[in-house]
Amino acid sequence: MELSVSGVGVIDKAAAVLSALEGAPRSLHDLVADTGLSRATTYRLAVALEAHGLVRRDEEGRFTLGLRLIAIGRAAAALIPLANVALPALTTLRDATGESVQLYIRDGDRRVCIAALESPHGLRTIVAMGASLPLEVGSAGRVLTAANLIPAADVDGWIESVGEREAGVASVSAGVLDGNGSPIAAVSVSGPIERTTRRPGKRYGAEVVAAARHIERAAGLHPS
Repeated sequence: MELSVSGVGVIDKAAAVLSALEGAPRSLHDLVADTGLSRATTYRLAVALEAHGLVRRDEEGRFTLGLRLIAIGRAAAALIPLANVALPALTTLRDATGESVQLYIRDGDRRVCIAALESPHGLRTIVAMGASLPLEVGSAGRVLTAANLIPAADVDGWIESVGEREAGVASVSAGVLDGNGSPIAAVSVSGPIERTTRRPGKRYGAEVVAAARHIERAAGLHPS
């Protein structure tokens, strides 16, 4: 894991610990392996982050992300107007498809979920608001890396993926486009393959594209 990012060593190392916890709880042994830090440094940072509520321990004693991050993530998302503007369209999309929906923006070489609504089904895709995910896998990542969405996507304006980021999960995404046709955000529907099928675009693509166009109009990106 790359540790020298900001030039402030202790901050970079603490960020490495938090990044290692994004996927799942980690034992101290796993954290050491994931971060490349010494055991003593890893433990000291994890305990310090725990004192600030940014890290906690689960019932098995493993380190996991702290609950304070939920409030921080919500506060950060509130500063992004697009998340609030998109909420009506996302709610309509979730209700129409019955599946979980998300809105992502690009942050460097990652994509960050700035809004998420969960499916009412017991078996559903859960992406936490504020989750940072790779760009190279999943339909939303491909939408956000397209220089111009139209030639990069399906002729209907959406991109689908099946089992790329997570086994058993399929998704379909469409770009929220600026005036030049470049994506500034990605709207996604995701769910278990047994409901979405292996052709989620055929099932939900038109509704995802409609939601993206609605968000563009609500955000004033296009005049009509």
